[in-house]
Amino acid sequence: MKRRYFSIILIWVACAMALAEDNVLNGAILNNSEKAFDGDPNTYFASTTANFGWAGMDLGMRHVITRVGWMPRDNVSSRMLLGVFEGANSPDFMDALPLTIIRSTDEVGKPGVMSYAEVSCSQGFRYVRYVGPSTSFAHVAELEFYGHEGMGDHSNLYRITNLPTVSIHTVDNTVPRDKVNEIPAQITIIGDSTYALLSETGTIRERGNFSREFPKKPWRIKFDSKQHVLDAPAHARKWTLINNYGDKTLMRNLLAFELSERLGMPYTPYGRAVDVLLNGEYKGCYQLCDQVQVHKNRVEIEEMTPRDNSGIELTGGYFFEIDAYADRDKSYFYSSKWTPVSIKSPDEDSITNAQKNYIKSHFNKMENDWSHYLDLNTFLRHFLVGELSGNIDTYWSVFMYKHRANDTIYTGPVWDFDLAFYNDGRIWNPNDMSDYVYRSGGSYAGNMRSFVDKIIVYTPSTKDQLLDIWDKARHNGIDEDHLVAFIDAMEEELQQSQELNFIRWPIMNRKVHQNPRIWGSYAAEVENVRSYMRKRIEWMDNKLGYTYVPESIDIISDHDSDEIDFSRPYSVYSLSGQPLGTDLNDLPAGIYIIRQGPLVKKVFHDF
Repeated sequence: MKRRYFSIILIWVACAMALAEDNVLNGAILNNSEKAFDGDPNTYFASTTANFGWAGMDLGMRHVITRVGWMPRDNVSSRMLLGVFEGANSPDFMDALPLTIIRSTDEVGKPGVMSYAEVSCSQGFRYVRYVGPSTSFAHVAELEFYGHEGMGDHSNLYRITNLPTVSIHTVDNTVPRDKVNEIPAQITIIGDSTYALLSETGTIRERGNFSREFPKKPWRIKFDSKQHVLDAPAHARKWTLINNYGDKTLMRNLLAFELSERLGMPYTPYGRAVDVLLNGEYKGCYQLCDQVQVHKNRVEIEEMTPRDNSGIELTGGYFFEIDAYADRDKSYFYSSKWTPVSIKSPDEDSITNAQKNYIKSHFNKMENDWSHYLDLNTFLRHFLVGELSGNIDTYWSVFMYKHRANDTIYTGPVWDFDLAFYNDGRIWNPNDMSDYVYRSGGSYAGNMRSFVDKIIVYTPSTKDQLLDIWDKARHNGIDEDHLVAFIDAMEEELQQSQELNFIRWPIMNRKVHQNPRIWGSYAAEVENVRSYMRKRIEWMDNKLGYTYVPESIDIISDHDSDEIDFSRPYSVYSLSGQPLGTDLNDLPAGIYIIRQGPLVKKVFHDF
């Protein structure tokens, strides 16, 4: 609807000045939708456009809506499934909040019969409307709104499901079509009682690369001023809405972020599952996430200005991405080994030639002499998240950053796991492979496979550091019990939203993106991830030659143990799980892990 202001004559019945709760409300008809309010089931409203069509009323003053009613049009009742009712106090509905959604075919009802839904929203609204779902032309035979006069408050706002609701309204119902044009918008986020309502002006545009090709679009939202969003650590303007189209569990990115946290990455992006409405249309279950950028509580490095062209100032900070799509950006380069790199900060509008030449030269140094310039602590943790998740795209896109007055290049954060956790048909189940995913069909940008091989495969000293990181992670929640519990909790949290998402996007029984197979139900999709995760931890233990020993195991002496029979074969491991042979007597004094059949013990060896 175009932004406009109405000069109208209100049509009220005699008792309208003293409406009681649950009285049917009357008002001036909006958007030529008279036939939706004429009381005649044989007439109907149909929008002139397939999408974002709506029928509504101006109530003349604010009312708290307590109930809505509808009657589907004959022969097209299915077109009301996922229809949304909204209330607003601006005639252009830019500030609209949801009242309820028609969430099942049973709720749609039958032609000739009114169906009703109770509304639990304490806010008062002057304007109310029904918004038809996508491609429905908003067909409806009759609409009714009930309630009582009042300003209301924000004490009880409606959410589409148990998840937070993100409702975005754009000027003139303009739909984002590219990554360039910022569409003015009112961005509203409804959380629980702690984060009840955030409603601010901003913009929306598309984001991503390949993910933009899907019918369910990914978006970047940008507030006009910095905002605290739900329980996110950052106070920032830019946020992303990840579409998760090919991930039918809707949780793979969030699970990968959990791995990143437990593996001790310095920064893991914030992510939260949400329901999204655009101009009143239900768009599905998304992931509200940090915009990965230089910012406090995100990538915390020095922000450069165009004046930082010499001396210490020229050395940082820089945030960049090894990216197979780098040549689609304005600010990018190819390294001396032909690795494509996109420069994220300084951004394309402010970076100088001196800065671009500096980071290109420094990246070349790192790529040619990684042992002096690459931080292995973050690189190996990033590697483990990629391999533990079985992410085929780990080295297709890699974020890195550099601080000022510091020659070291750091890796992170982790990003983009739609194809992870056995969700890519281009490779067989990673748990049935003998080698790492990145070496077994994984995608990589430029020279990245060779670069990673030098570190992981051809440098023996790296294995000790990798084992040490893995050992700490295995004792910090990287285990079957904790990760399966996380998947179980996410499945329960997403249950309501996934049902609506797969009504809106009926792809459960179709292969999309790179799905390796059709599992047939949401429960089966999640079980695939759960089963993968159980087996993957064991696979990683075996690949790294690691034996997990719970910290609660008592230390015994090799001289007084009546549980370990040292006359029989046994295996010896370091505390980090590294194999050390089959004889304690060959080793110096210290604490070791002994495995003999199913028995595992910590042993203090003192000769």
